[in-house]
Amino acid sequence: MSGTPAGGRYRIEDLAHASGATVRTIRAYQDRGLLPTPERRGRANVYGDTHLARLRQIADLLERGYTLASIKELLEAWTAGRGLGGVLGLVAEVHGPWTDEHAARITRAELDERFGGSPDDAALAEAVELGVLERIPGRDDEFLVPSPQELSVAAELYAAGVPLTAISAHLRELRGQVEHIAARFLEFTSEHVFARYLGHHPPTDEDAAEAASLVRRLRPLARQTVDAELARAMRLFATRHLQQHLMAEDPEPSGARTRSVRLPAATIDAVQALVGEESASAFIAAAAERELATRTLDTLTATHRQSGQLDQIG
Repeated sequence: MSGTPAGGRYRIEDLAHASGATVRTIRAYQDRGLLPTPERRGRANVYGDTHLARLRQIADLLERGYTLASIKELLEAWTAGRGLGGVLGLVAEVHGPWTDEHAARITRAELDERFGGSPDDAALAEAVELGVLERIPGRDDEFLVPSPQELSVAAELYAAGVPLTAISAHLRELRGQVEHIAARFLEFTSEHVFARYLGHHPPTDEDAAEAASLVRRLRPLARQTVDAELARAMRLFATRHLQQHLMAEDPEPSGARTRSVRLPAATIDAVQALVGEESASAFIAAAAERELATRTLDTLTATHRQSGQLDQIG
């Protein structure tokens, strides 16, 4: 049995126990140059608190999705005196929560009750695959809900009559579109904001710390921009959608029929600039009616004049 560490000195078995890594993993990290060389005492290697801290940093970075190769570059920069505190702060900031929402838990019975009252294993598997639900190790009857709001939306849509398969398909499509928006926002901010701090690799401790501060300031902007633009688009398209249905299904009392007419985009843009987007349709209709009335009056007047001339001849 390995001895008890004293004064921050560890045998490799003790270091494995304290860090949560295996002896095999520690040796592999040594071979890859991720750990400093241990002190040699007699026939044994002795590790210190520096090794323990390094193992914990590696585990944290691995959990955040970094590869061993990228971790090695960061650690080598730190060893060279460039500092790692700012980089780790930036990593923590980027991987921090991007929403004020908190995860919750839900039991299988509560899920069944919210979605029809009867078990649906296929829908459950789909929700887990999409990440709407996460399994909890050792608990087959309880799940983690990363976004309770997203689950509530699904429940409301289901209650409104939307099938679960349609909800899942819509979420997949929506997720792809939102990921595209996120990627574009990241490209935009990287080009115009973060390039000056992260243009060199790895960044200095000071630049990484400044970038982390900017992440904190800019984090809400993506969500606020999408919220505002989504509200604008929903108002625009919902209004158009409603108008189309009302015109198609609820004709005017006079029995007048409606029909779609193609107009040049430049004409529509000019009208919208003149009277606003919401009034454009009414303006175009009124203008058409006015032109029709004018031409009708001109025709009637011409007919009347011709009739008078014929009377005079006769």
